[in-house]
Amino acid sequence: MTSLLRFNCTEWRVKNRLRFVPVGKLLLTSLLLGGCSSSPDFESAAVETKPITVEQANVKNSFLDVYKVWQGAPYRLGGTTLNGVDCSAFVQTAYENALGLKIPRTTLAQVEVGQKIEYENAEIGDLVFFKTAPKTRHVGVYLGNKQFMHASTSKGVIISRLDNPYWASKYWHVRRVTYSPQAN
Repeated sequence: MTSLLRFNCTEWRVKNRLRFVPVGKLLLTSLLLGGCSSSPDFESAAVETKPITVEQANVKNSFLDVYKVWQGAPYRLGGTTLNGVDCSAFVQTAYENALGLKIPRTTLAQVEVGQKIEYENAEIGDLVFFKTAPKTRHVGVYLGNKQFMHASTSKGVIISRLDNPYWASKYWHVRRVTYSPQAN
């Protein structure tokens, strides 16, 4: 007898030998299966399949200019300087330096800014939020092509991929901060 097993939202046919599988493996399998329904399919999502506009390229270059200054700056909870910065302070600084736009200091406040949008509609400059622990949130700036810049607790300020298994499993949502380049 065979069963259908889903892993990373892919179906596999396996022989039904559940009576020989230790309980820990069953628990692990159920946790992996549960993740399929709670996050987008980063592998097949058609984000950035079309060319970017001149305005989007300018926004991306502005954020990358900020990144070049901050790249490798160590993570420090509550930090706001090149000697140590947390994720929300880095995002706040990136928005102010790249776009001249002031956004709140904390992730808790940043998650209230703008409007929530679907992953498939993400654009350069959108805020990307993650739930890294039951009561811990993380934020970065979307750069297109499934990449985002952020202050990582282990590597400092870096560019990571949304389809990285760790970030894909922690993905929460994307928010669009509306701004007018003429007004800021």
